[in-house]
Amino acid sequence: MAEEKEVIAATEKVIRIQRVFINLLDSYSSGNIGKFLSNCVVGASLEEITEEEEEEDENKSTMLEAASAKLKEGTFQIVGTLSKLESVRPDFAVETYSTISRGDLLMRLLECDVIIYNITENPQQAEEAIWAVSGYVSKLALSCPLGLAHGQRGEKMRERRRQRSGYSSCELAAELFNRPHCDDSEIPFTEEDYRRRKHHPNFLDHINAEKMVLKFGKKAKKFATYVVAAGLQYGVEGGILHYFFKIAWLGEVPALPVFGDGTNVIPAIHVLDLAGVIQNIIDHVPKLHYLVAVDESVHTLEDLVKCISKNTGPGKIQKIPKENAFLTKDLTQECLDHLLVNLRMEALFVKENFNIRWVAQTGFVENINNILKEYKQSRGLLPIKICILGPPAVGKSSIAEALSKHYKLHHIKLKDVISEAIAKLEAIVTLKDEGEEEEEGEQGEEEENVEDAQELLDGIKESMEQNAGRLEDQYIIRFIKEKVKSMPCRNQGYILDGFPKTYDQAKDLFNQEDEEEEEEVRGKMFPFDKLIIPEFVCVLDASDEFLKERVMNLPESIVAGTHYSQDRFLRALSNYRDLNTEDETVINYFDEIEIHPIHIDVGKLEDPQNRLAIKQLIKEIGEPRNYGLTDEEKAEEERRAVEERLAKEAMDEAEREAKEAVELAEKIARWEEWNKRLEEVKREERELLEAQSIPLRNYLMTHVMPTLMEGLNECCKVRPDDPVDFLAEYLFKNNPEMQ
Repeated sequence: MAEEKEVIAATEKVIRIQRVFINLLDSYSSGNIGKFLSNCVVGASLEEITEEEEEEDENKSTMLEAASAKLKEGTFQIVGTLSKLESVRPDFAVETYSTISRGDLLMRLLECDVIIYNITENPQQAEEAIWAVSGYVSKLALSCPLGLAHGQRGEKMRERRRQRSGYSSCELAAELFNRPHCDDSEIPFTEEDYRRRKHHPNFLDHINAEKMVLKFGKKAKKFATYVVAAGLQYGVEGGILHYFFKIAWLGEVPALPVFGDGTNVIPAIHVLDLAGVIQNIIDHVPKLHYLVAVDESVHTLEDLVKCISKNTGPGKIQKIPKENAFLTKDLTQECLDHLLVNLRMEALFVKENFNIRWVAQTGFVENINNILKEYKQSRGLLPIKICILGPPAVGKSSIAEALSKHYKLHHIKLKDVISEAIAKLEAIVTLKDEGEEEEEGEQGEEEENVEDAQELLDGIKESMEQNAGRLEDQYIIRFIKEKVKSMPCRNQGYILDGFPKTYDQAKDLFNQEDEEEEEEVRGKMFPFDKLIIPEFVCVLDASDEFLKERVMNLPESIVAGTHYSQDRFLRALSNYRDLNTEDETVINYFDEIEIHPIHIDVGKLEDPQNRLAIKQLIKEIGEPRNYGLTDEEKAEEERRAVEERLAKEAMDEAEREAKEAVELAEKIARWEEWNKRLEEVKREERELLEAQSIPLRNYLMTHVMPTLMEGLNECCKVRPDDPVDFLAEYLFKNNPEMQ
């Protein structure tokens, strides 16, 4: 019997469902918390975490991405509001409300077991959070609930109806706990210090909301409230740190900005770890009503920005005055308040009492690789690496240029890479000769020290002297490899234009230097570097006659000083054909590592501008994998679209007017022609009638008119009563034919 009861109890525990309300599900924090809870079984955090479970849950964000949108049995059911009417309902949410009155919203809240109000990202939600708590309490006279409030600077309310419970959470900003009042800034802020804190002037609404929520919780016996003060949230899409990730990934600035001196300590927590704290509060219903949720790190703003710059951007930082930070259009006042806070926080209660499967317990810097990986995955920021090969004059550079603009990739041309590398080495040697010392911030992992730079530069010059100005493969491959391994190419990707040319060059360029990470290719042990190997290989081709004809038709201004001169072009074309008739070609190399090239015969397309080839490649490669258009680019696209539309409308109007004018002219011409023909017909009819009347007229003049004249004369003499009858009788009697 005891065993049966245990089985029944376990079954009831699995199928127990709690309905959770979260405001603004289309925002960063609320969305990730809702997605996390939708995959959590109710009561799961009450069980101890084993070592095996910890290993399985090392990357919880990846697990959430792979989780099915279908609700699992026993998990939290998520409902909530959306900030925008046009926002798409999240897959993990059972219901969402975008336009709903407060009366209807309160009825929805009463149906929930858990209510979470997040006011970190939208301060205007603080007033609604207070309304939600007060409305909930007012209904306690008719029902019996318990409540909770959470926040990255938040609060939670929880309600019980007999054995069921419901929570509401509203997040308050960490800046609530800015510590100008604290004598020792090294002493961390804990749960016991919240009564002594002084609020930041920008967060008066937040502190009032927190006080009201806790006050309502104390008044209602069956309604408890909680405040969760969490640090700056990071992870997944990036949160506020997305600004630094983006400018670092784009690589458009030489150094990432640090506002102020950067020594201010920013309490922080991974957004999924914050969600884990909320899950534990819901399951454990702790007696402590004020909770701190931060990781174990003590990072300053400089630490965070420098870490992002090193792992994503140029590797350098630049400190700028705090006043200049407010000129940054991508950061709101609320974001700057988060970044400029100076506060140490320690989550004692959370560490000692909760079972959390931490994603980044040790902090942002120590977990940057996983954080960067999940950020790129959630944003779709995957590099596109392309290699374009083919004979001379086939259109490699023009196609590569078009693709680099479409996908915003780095166009790697052999000549430019060599020139850039030599200039860099000369700059290093020159700085040393002038006695200048490098300032803070290193140029990168590939930066050579002065001695190595001088040695390499001497080797390059010697190689070029011995090879009639050409550089040996070892130097070319070294420079190309450094380029494709550079942070910009690792972020956005690259288009390698016309290189490598041979099997050995490809093998040396893409080989795996770290033997421990060798890639095992099916059917053959063949090491290659996954970090730099191209994802798409395009082989352009055309007949020799087509290529010769194309070069012959080039303007003299383009041919002058290039390899398109007759002797150089024919020699380069012959060399390319010779290299690609052997058993080991560069195409064979990519086939062996199962990167099968895209073959395009440019000659058969009959398109001098290579538009069809570009269109075909874009179809093969797919959509861009970047942030998309900037606001300026979108405005430019819209302006261009409007101009094109107006130009098209003007052209259409001009064509319509010209067509109408032509039609009118044709109509007038046809009318005139018709009138002319009508007059001609009338004239012909008159002439015909006149011609037909001549015999009759002659007959009348000969046989009728003389007798008629005599009759008229006689009628005038006699003057009969009926002249007509008299004239008829006369003509009858004197008819010449009768006589």
